Amino acid sequence: MHKRITITLDPEVALWACRKAADDNTSMSKLINHLLENEMRAAYWRAYEKWKRLPDDLGVPIDASKRFTRDEAHERR
Repeated sequence: MHKRITITLDPEVALWACRKAADDNTSMSKLINHLLENEMRAAYWRAYEKWKRLPDDLGVPIDASKRFTRDEAHERR
């Protein structure tokens, strides 16, 4: 289900968007949705690339052999 919103654009931006939508044979709504969706996917991709550059000990699951035993985890000090 799509969400309706109202946006305010500078006149120059609105004119460009209107012409771009006409050139692409689409509506302003679909054009803006497409542009924002592309930006969202690019942001996710950038986050993934950043995650891949993390040191190995931060970016992978913990080795189960190094975990506390149940008794060690619940030990009272």
